[in-house]
Amino acid sequence: MSLIQIRKRLLAVETIHHEGGPPAATPLRMAAAIAVVHNPYAGRYEPDLLPFMAELRALGSALAQELVGVLGKDRVEAYGKAAIVGVNGELEHGAVWHEAGGWAMRAALGEPKAIVPAAKAVASAGYRLMVPLHYIHAAYVRSHFNAMEVGVQDGPRPDEIAFALVMADGGRIHERLGGLRKDQVAVHDGQR
Repeated sequence: MSLIQIRKRLLAVETIHHEGGPPAATPLRMAAAIAVVHNPYAGRYEPDLLPFMAELRALGSALAQELVGVLGKDRVEAYGKAAIVGVNGELEHGAVWHEAGGWAMRAALGEPKAIVPAAKAVASAGYRLMVPLHYIHAAYVRSHFNAMEVGVQDGPRPDEIAFALVMADGGRIHERLGGLRKDQVAVHDGQR
């Protein structure tokens, strides 16, 4: 029997035209794909979480492909991931998403080098979490440091986990704080 039992999925797309300045020539689009799943380890300590992490790869792939379908593979420039664990779980139950969600996004986007930033929390249903984003090819591209809020109104329930992936098709609207530019990335180590 599969460890992954999905109760619901959510897709949210945010389009930002301006942040108080002039409207951007091309609005920024950020999208979040979320799955609320049963936590097979809720209410107990499980020493081996690796089977759960391995099974989550398929869910990660499905969510990543959904985001690529919305934004377009060649347009995605920033990404992040998150997990909200219901109160009968533990933070480590959300940490399984680091490998499963990050691996899936890199595979869907052609293996970019930068790590996928993450946030996680143990919380009650309706909790909202800010998911950090950065440039997919180099973590130090300041223009792409951003965040998107994710959450599900009725989840995660105490014995559930909400897993989220987020992608964006650009950096912040009106970014103007300098630093490494995406066209200056030269090292290709995922950092600079």
